[in-house]
Amino acid sequence: MSETSQAPAAPLRVLVYSDDRNTRAQVILALGRRPHPDLPEVEYVEVATEPVVISHMDAGGVDLAILDGEAVPAGGMGIAKQLKDEIFQCPPVMVLTGRPQDAWLATWSRAEAVCPHPLDPVQLAESVIALLRTRVAPAGA
Repeated sequence: MSETSQAPAAPLRVLVYSDDRNTRAQVILALGRRPHPDLPEVEYVEVATEPVVISHMDAGGVDLAILDGEAVPAGGMGIAKQLKDEIFQCPPVMVLTGRPQDAWLATWSRAEAVCPHPLDPVQLAESVIALLRTRVAPAGA
């Protein structure tokens, strides 16, 4: 490798929580391995239960959490609120809501972004890209 070439950036870790594996698969499929060419690749952590979400988030190393607000028994909005209240410098959180009218509830959860079901891949990707950019140092920094 020449001195001017850069080593590839470490992958960004995105936690995707839903009790429904189809919802997790839809999110991952919509975003792909590299949501934007300016960002590093994404590594997904699929989670189906609240205790595992809390464990991963407490351990650190997650750049973005995407939480299904419709998950049962623990919904993503309540988990988002708990994460924001309990984790110092909590990474960004996106909540998937049951319908667009539920976006106001996500403000209570302190989530930085909201995307309603049914998932719109373009809207989801735009929001995720904006959140992930906050986790990447600018080039030359």
